[in-house]
Amino acid sequence: MRIRHFAAIVGFLTTALIYGQDKQISLEDIWSGEFRTEGMQALHSMKNGKQYSVLNFDRNTRTSTIDIYDYKTLEKVKTLVSSEEISEIQGFFDYSFSDDETKVILTTNEVPVFRRSRLGEYYVYDLKTKVLTKVSDDLVQEPTLSPDGSKIAYGFENNLYVKYLESGKVKQLTDDGEKNRIINGITDWVYEEEFSFVRAFDWNADSNLIAYIRFDESEVPEFSMDVYGSGLYQTQQVFKYPKAGEANSKVSLHLYDLDTNKTQTLEVDKAYTDYYIPRIKWTKDPKILSAQYMNRHQNELDLWMIDTYAMSYDLVLEEKDKAYVDVTFDLTFLRDNSFIWTSEKDGYNHIYHYSKDGKLLNQVTKGNWEVTNYYGFNEKENTIYFQSTENGSINRDVYSIKLNAKDKERLTKTDGTNSASFSADFTYFINTHSSATIPPEYTLHNSKSGKLVKGIKDNDKLAQKVGDYVTSKKEFSTINVNGNDLNMWMIKPADFDESREYPLFMYQYSGPGSQQVANRWNGANDYWYQMLAQQGYIVVCVDGRGTGFKGANFKKVTQNELGKYEVEDQIAAAKKLGALPYIDEGRIGIWGWSYGGFMSSNALFKGNDVFKMAIAVAPVTSWRFYDTIYTERYMTTPQENPSGYDENSPINHVDKLEGDFLLIHGSGDDNVHLQNTMRMVEALVQADKQFEWMIYPDKNHGIYGGNTRLHLYKKMTNFINRTLGDKLKKEDKKEQETSKIKG
Repeated sequence: MRIRHFAAIVGFLTTALIYGQDKQISLEDIWSGEFRTEGMQALHSMKNGKQYSVLNFDRNTRTSTIDIYDYKTLEKVKTLVSSEEISEIQGFFDYSFSDDETKVILTTNEVPVFRRSRLGEYYVYDLKTKVLTKVSDDLVQEPTLSPDGSKIAYGFENNLYVKYLESGKVKQLTDDGEKNRIINGITDWVYEEEFSFVRAFDWNADSNLIAYIRFDESEVPEFSMDVYGSGLYQTQQVFKYPKAGEANSKVSLHLYDLDTNKTQTLEVDKAYTDYYIPRIKWTKDPKILSAQYMNRHQNELDLWMIDTYAMSYDLVLEEKDKAYVDVTFDLTFLRDNSFIWTSEKDGYNHIYHYSKDGKLLNQVTKGNWEVTNYYGFNEKENTIYFQSTENGSINRDVYSIKLNAKDKERLTKTDGTNSASFSADFTYFINTHSSATIPPEYTLHNSKSGKLVKGIKDNDKLAQKVGDYVTSKKEFSTINVNGNDLNMWMIKPADFDESREYPLFMYQYSGPGSQQVANRWNGANDYWYQMLAQQGYIVVCVDGRGTGFKGANFKKVTQNELGKYEVEDQIAAAKKLGALPYIDEGRIGIWGWSYGGFMSSNALFKGNDVFKMAIAVAPVTSWRFYDTIYTERYMTTPQENPSGYDENSPINHVDKLEGDFLLIHGSGDDNVHLQNTMRMVEALVQADKQFEWMIYPDKNHGIYGGNTRLHLYKKMTNFINRTLGDKLKKEDKKEQETSKIKG
């Protein structure tokens, strides 16, 4: 396959900009999937280190296959599983192997619960016997094969079960599960959302013990949402949701022994009573379980090693921070049970190597840059592989380094966003690369040198298609405001004329540790910004203080004051941009979604001398309405920090509204509740402020489904054109001229 180079693709797109573009991007193009990228779905490296598998789907035959490819040749070796050969199922859309790769779980149907959780219909396919076993006739959660492949554990109706695959026998491990009261082995709403995991149980290496977290939600307040549906009467969804300062689930750690059929409670000597257990993970030793405990303020994270045979425990690592400690998935145990850990304790996120008893053996990486992903440890070569921002905070590259912190090497050579999937023996890695000018491409590389071996898949057709449209370059730079150089991108109209004045439309998210200014390929919003640019707008995004990948101090400066420094930076950036000769300072708008909606509301209210309009989608309007884990991580509780909660929440600044304001929310948003918008609306009404708003019935935080996204973006586009567009400017000018004549 032809290998493309950075200069070549840039040259192609530059030429297209000058000569080939004539089509205008439409909202219908964006939301019909016209610019969808192709990828490698469900990529998995086989244990032999020589092959990898991917999920393929033939749209003509409606057949799903798991296909095996050779790393060295990239040729297809065989089809491991084909739905066409399994009469019991019509197809599958995901898969996962047992540790020994003798069995595979096939996902045939799933129903979303919340953001990450699913109820599904699953099957286990034995690759040797070709026998297909249905996990359960019920829709279950998080089916997980034991390491030896003989059993599968899953959650159903808040209890844990194990199915023995040979006999078909099902064992119920817990019996006290009850909706909105007790959950075993599956996380509650707030853990799922804020600690980013659903499966709260784990098999040990010998496949005879299951550790799990139990959630007692009894004292957590309930939240309810009307579901309007299509019936004569609405129904109601009621679930436990702990808002800031309210009671959390009481969590406890338990162990089920499948040999004795007994359950034991695992306890450690914690120094705090109100705590979280955000991670559990078995070590290489089948009797030693690791568990991370965190205090409610989240500024102390303790790593415990629990001997489940002796029922003893040791505190091996304590992480403390004046603000908060991030919970990650980076804990990795080596063969000798020493472990890899990442930490911001020197001011940047870096890799550390500890002995099994918690003694620091080495800080592996160091520098004024961030480790953004840990890929693995090649024991044979004594080498760690990771991703970082060393080549600039808006870029990502793949690196290798010896465990002793020597011989660091950049393995990816092209600027942009690079991420790696390594072969099991670390001989090769498949690199996924994209940038603002290059759509995703998949290439095979040698893991020692990073040398390109062969191209696998690209999106040349998409690049050519985009080249047919009128688009503009996304210009990356920094803007100095409030004493900081903030990352920024800008999109100008393709026919930009610096002698003209253009309206400015700003986008941001701004949440702690986030990043929107990144050198990667377009998302759907990027095509929308291109469309707006061709309608005569300059579109800008600025990552202010509090965002990520520029060190802990930059990120954590917003502690206890969410919405203060971030808003100051957006206002200051807008003022500085408004002073440019080609930007009309009287026509500056801003928008955002979720945290970004919180920000755009605040920017319009507090920066009423700068911003003419704002759009807020699914915004937090008061941090008192949001959940415990996220909010208290950055703000402590409202009882401890009432001024931090109230002084920076837009609901308390509605009296300052002078510009045009569009407020949008989904009524089925289980994350940022519609309550936020309803309370904002009431505050605006009582302040006698005019505004526009839109509620999308039964839509969740993502506001999608059917025609919804297209309708949403048409509404926002129309609002932008009405409040910032050239037509308005011409009408204002005509009115001013008429007034002068009359005068």
